[in-house]
Amino acid sequence: MEFSEYQTKSRATAQYPSIGHPVVYPTLGLANEAGEVAGKLKKVFRDKGGEISAETRAALQAELGDVLWYLAQVCTELEISLDEVAEANIAKLLDRQQRGKIRGDGDNR
Repeated sequence: MEFSEYQTKSRATAQYPSIGHPVVYPTLGLANEAGEVAGKLKKVFRDKGGEISAETRAALQAELGDVLWYLAQVCTELEISLDEVAEANIAKLLDRQQRGKIRGDGDNR
């Protein structure tokens, strides 16, 4: 599935309250779901010696799907396509890699 198709199809399921600005609710949801991914991984290292089981992998896949859904809604609210986000991000990373700046800090390296 292409990002643009996902963004369009996922929008049909978007039903959430407007909190001030329509981008607020999906942004909070995105942060929450990303936290759930981090929490599941934290428990893998805390409780399972770093071994990611098939069950945990499936749970992570489901949470990552939720991250993707909220990301798509944030993009839609901002009138940005997921395709554009992906294209710009990979161009930025490849440029950093070419210049030997893939590691380090700061947005403008």
